[in-house]
Amino acid sequence: MLSSLDDSAARSRAASAAPFGAASAHLAFADVEPGEDQRWSTWPATQPSERGPQPRPDWLVTSAAAIDTELGVVKTGKEADLLLIERAVPNAPADVPGTRSLLAAKRYRGAEHRLFHRSAVYTEGRGTRRSRDVRAVQRSSSYGREVARTEWAYAEFAALSRLTELGAAVPYPVQVSETEVLMEFIGEGRVAAPRLAQVRASRDDLRELFQQVAGFMRTLAYAGLAHGDLSPYNLLVHRERVIAIDLPQVVDVVANPNGFDLLHRDCVNVCDWFTRQRLECDAEELFAELVADVTG
Repeated sequence: MLSSLDDSAARSRAASAAPFGAASAHLAFADVEPGEDQRWSTWPATQPSERGPQPRPDWLVTSAAAIDTELGVVKTGKEADLLLIERAVPNAPADVPGTRSLLAAKRYRGAEHRLFHRSAVYTEGRGTRRSRDVRAVQRSSSYGREVARTEWAYAEFAALSRLTELGAAVPYPVQVSETEVLMEFIGEGRVAAPRLAQVRASRDDLRELFQQVAGFMRTLAYAGLAHGDLSPYNLLVHRERVIAIDLPQVVDVVANPNGFDLLHRDCVNVCDWFTRQRLECDAEELFAELVADVTG
């Protein structure tokens, strides 16, 4: 169950909700308290650096009066679980922008769960951390695992923010707090968009999907980046648009000594899948084009 904030925070949120209440001056939300699987919106508690880039979408709910409600698990994984969250201002008219939206909450697992399989191959070339933290992560101590999952959450948020600014097709990153990344939910209603691996398409549609994937990879390459773990399982297809997910391992191709190898693996993974769908795709040709984008 999600925890609620203290009474003073609740009163603050109730006060900010007044515009949506009835004309009574007695704060329409004064008696509203989060119930089971609910919490007050965590947006007010985040720092500006922990919020998504501007300009922010008009659907984003930033009201301190909003309540987050867990609607269920979208996906479980070895390192993180993805949950569906509704962030809404109670009693707000449904047609008022910025009062209700669905979000995906990616929560990295705690120290009691299995270790991250993310290898140091992804983190080489990144900024240095405190030596104590580095040693703890290397020893896989309980503290080290806590440090690791927090680092991956912030790395994913940073990657989503950077790619959003580059115009890449990724979910909009709403905020990050400790080990939770809140982002735009990609789907219809409460149903998540299918992964590329689940899509059955005509040759013409496959060709269009491949062009979108290659375009995403080029956008990253122009910025000197690679996804690092790209596959048809972390590409969603929503309304004929390909959207990339699972981004904490994004690498700087030049700064990371494994960068070009990871970029090549992305090309092979993508082209192998499209080839199996009987769409001609040359991984080496794609890799050469992306290397030119990185180095050019």
